Amino acid sequence: MILAMDNKKIIKWRSKPQQHDYPAAASYLSLVLGQQAAQNAATELESAEMSEYPAKDIFRASTLSLLGVSNSHVESDRAKIVQGEKLSPLLLLTDKRNGKVIIADGYHRLCAVYTFDENAMIPCKIAGPDLRSSNS
Repeated sequence: MILAMDNKKIIKWRSKPQQHDYPAAASYLSLVLGQQAAQNAATELESAEMSEYPAKDIFRASTLSLLGVSNSHVESDRAKIVQGEKLSPLLLLTDKRNGKVIIADGYHRLCAVYTFDENAMIPCKIAGPDLRSSNS
């Protein structure tokens, strides 16, 4: 799937997230949601449908800052784009309680893509609306 082009750089995407992305998402989410809610979110992400959003909208909804190209992970993902390798779609979680989107997996990929084209359509899976458990 080809979704964005800027300066003759074609950004290619896998048709679905890689299997190791889900445990990575659960690990990160356990820090902000608690262990059980994170596992629930990861399970929901696995069954969620694919969708697409512009890179700039994901950034705005997440309220995160753009990491620079000096970040080694962003640099690595930029190199993948230049070499024509496919990137894994992002895993997102809606956090209605705080009015934002949590990037559960794919923050560095998002930053790398944004450096080429802020309007690039990024494939992602979104879970939600809010999976916080009251006992986390």
